Formats: sequence, structure tokens, C-alpha cells
Amino acid sequence: MSTEPDTAAPPAPSPADRPDEAPARRFWAVRRIPAALVALVLLGGTGLLLYDVAAVRADRTAMQWRRDLADELATRPLDDVWVLTGAAVAVVLGLWLLVLALTPGLRAVLPMRRRHADVRAGLDRDAAALILRDRAMEVSGVQSVRVRAGRRKVKVRAVSHFRELGDVRADLDTVTATAIDELGLAHPPAPTVRVARPPKKG
Repeated sequence: MSTEPDTAAPPAPSPADRPDEAPARRFWAVRRIPAALVALVLLGGTGLLLYDVAAVRADRTAMQWRRDLADELATRPLDDVWVLTGAAVAVVLGLWLLVLALTPGLRAVLPMRRRHADVRAGLDRDAAALILRDRAMEVSGVQSVRVRAGRRKVKVRAVSHFRELGDVRADLDTVTATAIDELGLAHPPAPTVRVARPPKKG
């Protein structure tokens, strides 16, 4: 099977070349499940603690778990393995929550150009790859195409059963660059095209 080296098509015009467009930013994930779990844990723990404090104020005995916890915290040394393990778990959970709070998420949604300041739109990466694949299949000589669309790069892997590989690759470069620009993405990914012959049978 013969292959041709990767080629990068000229990048599409950047948003800076379109001064009349509003800046487009990534979409932020709602993250309902992590938020709901954290809220439930905090609500349950706070409610249980407040109930026990109120019971002690009413001249009742504190719950056994709170007395055991107070004894452990008072007597167990700080270099104990369980204390260190608990601290490490708390740090990891805290860092995880900070990452969730400070990062937008939704990596599968590519923001589109904003021609109106009050309108935002996004395109799913799989949908973008499907559109680019359909456009690539229209090139003469292309037998099959695989497209992987990322936030910064689009990888096109085509199989050509006739025509010169260089001619097919040149057409794919043009078609892919044009199709990416027509997607209307705020940050058009750079395309990389590779063309190869189908594997020989037998």
C-alpha cells in the first residue's frame, strides 16, 4: 500500500479577519450530576449535624458517631495512615471540584461564529466530521474516507482506487478547507489530509 505524506491546507479566515462579528467562546457544561451529588452530600451531612447539635442543646446524648469522631480527632496522631488517607481524598475531591468549576467542558461542541451578539450557536464534532466526510466523498477517485474532527485539527484519511494520489490529495485539500470554512466555526481547525491506495488482496 502506497501512501502520501500529510499536507495541511491553508487555514480558513480567523475571527480577527471579521471585525463585525462578536467574539465566540466555548460552551460551559451544566454538570447537573456532580452538582446534585455535592448538594445531596452537603445537605445530608449538614442536616444530620444540625440535628445532633440541637439534640445536645435539648439535654440529650450526642450521637455515637459524633462522639467517636471527636475521640478519634483528639487522640489519633496527624501522621496516622487513616488521617493522611482522608486528607488526600479530601484534597483530590477539592481539586476535582475546582477543575469542574473553572473549566467550560462540552469539548464535543464547537462554537460557531457570532454574527449577532445575542445569538450563540454550536456544532457537534461528530456532525462536523460527518459533513466533512460527505463532502470528501464527492471528490473523484475517493473510495472511502475517515474524518476525525477536533477543536484544533481535522484529520482526513482517504482511500483512492484510481487517479493519481497527488491529484486526489490536492482536490481533498481544497474541498476540506472550503467545507470547514462553510461550517461557520469561530475557530476553524487546521485540516490534515492523507491519501492512500486500498490494501492489496491476497
